[in-house]
Amino acid sequence: MQKIILLCIVTVLLCTSCQSKKKENSNINIGTKKEKISPYNLGKKIFNGKGKCYTCHKVDKKSIGPSIIKITKIYKQQGGDLIAFLKQEAKPIVDPETYTVMKTNFAIIKTFTEEELKAVAVYMANINTNKTQ
Repeated sequence: MQKIILLCIVTVLLCTSCQSKKKENSNINIGTKKEKISPYNLGKKIFNGKGKCYTCHKVDKKSIGPSIIKITKIYKQQGGDLIAFLKQEAKPIVDPETYTVMKTNFAIIKTFTEEELKAVAVYMANINTNKTQ
């Protein structure tokens, strides 16, 4: 009789042990899928987040640096490469006199991936048409 009781206890312990491991393992996988985000929204997140670009660049008015609208307009008109500028591979074409202020931010920009740089450019180029996103 004692062997039967002992066998039942061991069986119950094994069953509950397996179930708790299953629950633990199922929780591990939650949130591991990479969330899809559009280039515009990624650019917006970087511009207003880790890039801190918003501190000097406003959408439609000059602040410390030129407005986003002015930057994208001039780069489009002159066929400039904004990403090359952000990588320090091209000279500034918008307000070169404020370039020394911008130089201090290149330490942050150097941490951006190629995808993040492209996303910032997409955000800036489309800010007027995507304000609601």
